[in-house]
Amino acid sequence: MEILYLLIPLSAVLVLLIVAVFAWAVHGGQFEDLEHEAERILTDEPSGA
Repeated sequence: MEILYLLIPLSAVLVLLIVAVFAWAVHGGQFEDLEHEAERILTDEPSGA
């Protein structure tokens, strides 16, 4: 039973960390142009390498 006093706060911190990383990705523009990235794999453009 005492382990719950450790696991509940740790899980709350983990959830807050996941939400913070997701908010950082949204704010940084990671999800701005999903259609172009999905169609980019289908084109025959030469790679940058």
